[in-house]
Amino acid sequence: MKKFFSLILIFLFAGCAAFSADWTVRNHDESKVPVYMLPDVLVTEGGERVKDKDKWINERRPEVLELFREHVYGRSPGRPENMTFETIFEDDGLYGGLATRRSVRVCFTERAGGPCMVMHIFIPNGAKKPVPVFVGVLIIKEFEKTQDYPMPSYLLEEQIGGMWKYAQADMKDTRPAKPVGKLPGRKLPGVILKRGYAFASIAPESLAPDDPKTYDTEIIREYSDPDRSKRPGSDWETIGAWAWGLSRAVDYFETDDDIDQNSVIVLGHSRRGKTALWAGAQDERFRIVISNNSGCTGAALSRRRFGETVRMINTSFPHWFCENYNKYNDNENALPIDQHMLVSLIAPRPVYIASADKDFGADPQGEFLSALNAGPVYELFGQKGVGVTQMPMLNEPVGDYVGYHIRSGGHALTDYDWLRYLDFADRHLKDK
Repeated sequence: MKKFFSLILIFLFAGCAAFSADWTVRNHDESKVPVYMLPDVLVTEGGERVKDKDKWINERRPEVLELFREHVYGRSPGRPENMTFETIFEDDGLYGGLATRRSVRVCFTERAGGPCMVMHIFIPNGAKKPVPVFVGVLIIKEFEKTQDYPMPSYLLEEQIGGMWKYAQADMKDTRPAKPVGKLPGRKLPGVILKRGYAFASIAPESLAPDDPKTYDTEIIREYSDPDRSKRPGSDWETIGAWAWGLSRAVDYFETDDDIDQNSVIVLGHSRRGKTALWAGAQDERFRIVISNNSGCTGAALSRRRFGETVRMINTSFPHWFCENYNKYNDNENALPIDQHMLVSLIAPRPVYIASADKDFGADPQGEFLSALNAGPVYELFGQKGVGVTQMPMLNEPVGDYVGYHIRSGGHALTDYDWLRYLDFADRHLKDK
């Protein structure tokens, strides 16, 4: 009998061990996607069907937004009352005179040494002002791979620690710009500028360091209890802080005569793509929202459990989402929302979602299905969504107000992606 029970215990232990290890293995096999049912974005929590845009705007949209705040991204504070803007560097000779670089320090309190963020803006000199602008968290690093990029050393994103120290100081740095060397590529920033768009990049560490030990040492500590154990489970964390910073960028754009405050396009890749979607869902001042390879808790459906899962992302990046989100580790079907509902919150504004065929971790099919299933909300406004029901062919963009493409290649923000985003912006901004 003892031997029998010993065997049972060994079996149970082995089973538990196997189960506990299973979550670390990513599923890249479509045939192994579990059966699931998506929450209906057009049914209120009271069980009523949403049949018109007024009911969506006044009842269902606020419900869905609150569900994401409570269960996924956390609640963020509003606009600071005593925010200040200061231009700390300007050079109108960038790219051979094609652009002006303006670096702005945005401080959130009047307190000396209080939290601030730094944003670098690149404005086309030859375009009629004001100009539309692409803005994102740390999109400059993408450009450094494709462009001769002269920048003062204290403004380089790689030297963020030194830059942050400078941004905190009450002083102006007059050191000349130093070239960082020629970089390969097709000079994409020049293409963007010549097509009449500005672009702006925010330094993420000045909002929340991407580190589970230090993420709350800047603005989160300013607005939340310094004792993490005393914060509610729905308190904001890193993704929420970055999204909040993007809204503060719009606050600045409203004061800059060179920027069209009604044509702000928020864009992000990977974790910044998750951030762009959350920023665009909350702040309706973003005219267009673009998500590039944003994957789990970005554009990809969580219930599919394909590639990165909720448990994987919460375990690997415990500082990204609110504490409540951990309730859904290996429990995605219990979520009262899924990511198609995040995309739906952007309606009726244009949104673009992009995937890559080798980016299995981001679940391209799940990203497409989110775009597809956001369509019914756009239809309430008389707008067309992706316009197809099946994943399109590689490198063949589809969609109207909900744009989508899957390109060949891996997890990156490429020239191909940028050119599609420029075309999308032209269609929704310049041709209207």
